[in-house]
Amino acid sequence: MRSLEIKDLKKSFHGQSVLRGINLEIPAGQITVIIGGSGTGKSVLLKHIVGLVRPDSGQIFFDGINLFELGREEMNQVRMNFGMLFQDAALFDSMNVFENIAFPLRQHRKIGETELREIVKQKLRDINLSGIEEKYPSELSGGMRKRVGLARAIVLDPEVILYDEPTTGLDPVMAKAIDDLIVSTHQRLKATTVIISHDIHSSLRIANKIAMLHDGKVVAEGDPKSFLKSSNRVVTEFFEPVLRRDI
Repeated sequence: MRSLEIKDLKKSFHGQSVLRGINLEIPAGQITVIIGGSGTGKSVLLKHIVGLVRPDSGQIFFDGINLFELGREEMNQVRMNFGMLFQDAALFDSMNVFENIAFPLRQHRKIGETELREIVKQKLRDINLSGIEEKYPSELSGGMRKRVGLARAIVLDPEVILYDEPTTGLDPVMAKAIDDLIVSTHQRLKATTVIISHDIHSSLRIANKIAMLHDGKVVAEGDPKSFLKSSNRVVTEFFEPVLRRDI
């Protein structure tokens, strides 16, 4: 299990400061949820973690390795340890479910077709969607697309799994099902799990640790109970719907 440590991360776009000095430890083997409203820098932070964006300054350490000191080939090797579920699942419309899930295996593993098919079938069993290999993304519901996206994200058995707004656009029943799937996947792979979310109920339900971003900085962090008891104005305003309902 590998940890992540973010130190004084700063990033601006076109003169607009988005990350203003992020400092955050993401514990190995736990579920960390990074929450905050729109425009607080959550998705930009996630892109830095996987190396899609480089910072203006600051560092991200993965198991003690500074990601921003790595060359392209070294970074590509590190990325093999990461699996990511994008907000819209990012499935290839021209590929069926089987080919979507098999894509990372074909790119990064030299294995036979028989073994490849068995791995894909097992990942579909893991997400409780056996038998849909021949369907195309357009034939799937939003929740099913999320599940297939997760199967593709974990097909290489990554040590770190990243989720970008996994429950966005889902009804409460399906959101709860995705939460349960995230937890079961986390427990099965014993992975370090990082979730970007603005879903308060989901965050409280599944997180070991919550970190809240506001105005490009971490303004609070701790376990879910600490957020419900917080006196931080930014936190209490964000969590007001939950506190008001006394959930």
